[in-house]
Amino acid sequence: MFCLSCPHTSAHFAGVSSCTLELKTIPNAPRDEIVGWLGDALKVKVHAPALEGRANDALLDFLAEKLGVHRRTVTLVRGDKSRHKVVRLDGLTLAEAKTRLAPRA
Repeated sequence: MFCLSCPHTSAHFAGVSSCTLELKTIPNAPRDEIVGWLGDALKVKVHAPALEGRANDALLDFLAEKLGVHRRTVTLVRGDKSRHKVVRLDGLTLAEAKTRLAPRA
């Protein structure tokens, strides 16, 4: 699979899957938590303030922990200063990510 618009085309050649995930984020929350799906976007609360990128860093750390992947595989693609963000997940398909982010019974 070859993707001209993807900056990580070598990952595609190696057969590594990746996906993007739309997020609606809420900074300054009492705790880090996944609220649930709002249409195609995942609503996530983070405790860190939206100051000097702290909420973005906390968000990416939290997602990596919840997904069970290394932090370096979760990158912010769009929405650096917005509550609506898009993150790239290397090594996971969207279906795998949704399964891992589903609430535990």
